[in-house]
Amino acid sequence: MQDYQAPADLLKDRIILVTGAGSGIGRTAAKTFAAHGATVILVGRTVSRLESVYDEIEADGHPKPAIVPMNFEGAAVKDYEELAMTLEDNFGKLDGLLHNAAILGDRSPVEMYDPETWNKVMHVNATAPFLLSRAMIPLLRKSDAASVIFTSSGVGRQAKAYWGAYAVSKFAVEGLSQLLADELDDKHHNVRVNSLNPGATRTNMRAHAYPAENPQQNPAPEELMPVYLYLMGSDSAGVNGQQVNAQPK
Repeated sequence: MQDYQAPADLLKDRIILVTGAGSGIGRTAAKTFAAHGATVILVGRTVSRLESVYDEIEADGHPKPAIVPMNFEGAAVKDYEELAMTLEDNFGKLDGLLHNAAILGDRSPVEMYDPETWNKVMHVNATAPFLLSRAMIPLLRKSDAASVIFTSSGVGRQAKAYWGAYAVSKFAVEGLSQLLADELDDKHHNVRVNSLNPGATRTNMRAHAYPAENPQQNPAPEELMPVYLYLMGSDSAGVNGQQVNAQPK
């Protein structure tokens, strides 16, 4: 899967929503999906970053994306439902959903963990993907082959000390991914759901988590894209409910 060679038109005419599309893996995934033919819905909290990604995609001659500014920390249920209605009106369906947005929170022992930070991390990393998925399921069901990718983490599969709410939120993401994979797995709706652990990657979040680490020892987001393309494209049509790793263990 890490060596997957995606056809140039793998995602032609597909409508794909990417959260956290303004930077890091989300930015790279959005540009990569667009380069393979997708119309990408760029969701994130910083408009200037989304506009930068938009401009790059347009400059490269790929399908014109759409920008949806949304801060998951404060977004209400109606915001997700309004987004679904907007996508319904403009596109009529959704073929792909990459849950990528997340925040790190504190790295400290549970006994010293700030409760407000805990609630914020759990809301952004776990509740927001639930609310977004809930709103998007009807649109995903209108696709002939939809793919949902939840971004997990190594500490969301095996917890490690001091990872606090981030680790617990990623365990919740794994549970939500498995739950939806089972619920949507029927012959009437071609929706598949998988979790993907990017592993150590050269991103700002990784740098904050490991400030003493040399970032050059980790792969850039671009190097992980074969796995993202595989899971988002039609070649993964029977893969559902799996815990996938973007890098070899």
